[in-house]
Amino acid sequence: MAENNGKFTTVNPEGKATLIIVALLFLAINIPLFVTSAYGWWSYVVLAVTIWMLGFFFYFFRNPVRHFPSEDTEGVVVAPADGTIVAIEEVDEPDYFQDRRIVVSIFMSVFSVHANWFPVNGTVTRVEHQDGSFHAAYKAKSSTENERSLVAIKTPEGKEIMLRQIAGALARRVVTYCKEGDRSRIDSHLGFIKFGSRVDIYLPVDSLICVKMGQKVTADMTILAKLS
Repeated sequence: MAENNGKFTTVNPEGKATLIIVALLFLAINIPLFVTSAYGWWSYVVLAVTIWMLGFFFYFFRNPVRHFPSEDTEGVVVAPADGTIVAIEEVDEPDYFQDRRIVVSIFMSVFSVHANWFPVNGTVTRVEHQDGSFHAAYKAKSSTENERSLVAIKTPEGKEIMLRQIAGALARRVVTYCKEGDRSRIDSHLGFIKFGSRVDIYLPVDSLICVKMGQKVTADMTILAKLS
């Protein structure tokens, strides 16, 4: 279904099973309250609370259709997730590059869109999943200790970046759609993380960073960096 950037009319496929369960619970709780004569004012409180919960889950699993607003994507790194920039720093990356990289970290609150997009055009060179803990996603140690998925991508210009989808204290499922050898394309979904979580993007140290600490970013819309 076509739609404008920033709007949504569909439900992410990752949420369909959850929404079915929540809807069945909604009916199981409320139908008995209103088909018998035993209900009172508290029944309307229960109804209001369960309507709010049902609405929240539909909101959480919203599925925006977005299109990067420029056709010039050479050297551009686009935000793979909605959220807030919580780290921009030069670090030693031990798992894949094993050298110095600039990491840009995006914290996704429970109210963020939780679909993830490819940040660059190119070819997927590595995909791997690592089990771990479930620390709060805004903490730095979540990048190395939490359950996470690593995705490395080489651009047509020969530059290589890597991102991690990181589970949080509430997020207990990291979904990655791509595999090694797949083509990555801006505007396409890379995966999904359920509930509050984090995405880290590792860039070459000579990259031009286009965001700042505390900035709100929009997946597939905000330019994070430009590769030299």
